[in-house]
Amino acid sequence: MLSRVADSTYWMSRYLERAEHTTRLLDVNLNLALEESSTSADRRWQRMIAALGNPRGVKWTGDAAELTHALTFDTEVGSSILSCILAARENARHVREQISTEQWQRLNRLYLQVTRTEAQYRHGEFDSEQLGDFLQSITEAVQQFQGVTDSTMSHGEGWQFIQVGRYMERASATVMLLEVYHHDLWARRGRATEGNEYLEWIGLLRCATAFEAYCKVYTADFTPERILEFLLLDAEFPHSVRFSIDALQHGLEAIHGDVGKRRAEPLSRLAGRVQASLSYANVDEILAQDVIAYLHSILVQCREIHQMLYQLYINYSIQAALAG
Repeated sequence: MLSRVADSTYWMSRYLERAEHTTRLLDVNLNLALEESSTSADRRWQRMIAALGNPRGVKWTGDAAELTHALTFDTEVGSSILSCILAARENARHVREQISTEQWQRLNRLYLQVTRTEAQYRHGEFDSEQLGDFLQSITEAVQQFQGVTDSTMSHGEGWQFIQVGRYMERASATVMLLEVYHHDLWARRGRATEGNEYLEWIGLLRCATAFEAYCKVYTADFTPERILEFLLLDAEFPHSVRFSIDALQHGLEAIHGDVGKRRAEPLSRLAGRVQASLSYANVDEILAQDVIAYLHSILVQCREIHQMLYQLYINYSIQAALAG
């Protein structure tokens, strides 16, 4: 596969996953805003910005409508929904011959929907009461694109780069979510439960689309230990860090098999190391150490995997390719 094709399919997938994540965090926090005090609102919105990586130009000023607009329609904000969808469509356009017609049509409809809504907002034709339905439609459109991708695209190297991009983004997003929630949840474990604490736990689970899946495993036992265990270590839930890293490793192994494993050994070791650290981890052992340091180490290893992926398959030299 050409490096430009690998690059575009990888980033198309990452940007769509990022758009869905931003959409979900906005939707959850807007709904929780109906049941909170102004003090807890400040903390929750600041935490959401941190979970999105503190995007440049975005600050909490006390105005939820202003922040929502910035994270939805502001193209100067790199992680806004509109920015991510524009970037995903541009990457898809570069590899139009590599993806299916159904993929392109679904992504193009999403692009037209969001740009049309942004124009309505600018002209004062978009009612804030429509925002919830709009955010839900974005989530559904991204999930539909993923389904269309799996059912209409050959599961070869290009499809594997899409999977790697999706799960790289998802693993990083979930780790950052757990990091920013740490102080308000796990750092306070063992103390008396405050009035809004259950809402915080439920909000965290909903941010990872994990509320119903968690309840099926642990019923309604909302404890910091169980929530961390589920979102970090569960092997069967698609948005857990472990599931994402397992899927990422599976995609990388499939790509290595197509292009030669010897050259890919450093990347295999990097991915295998973080996979093993999650597969054999115990939540009590994690809580007994510095949780933030543990989560940060996973995030650092994900960035190292990304960099090594680029060195091997995208920014490689001709000599390196011939040597492999």
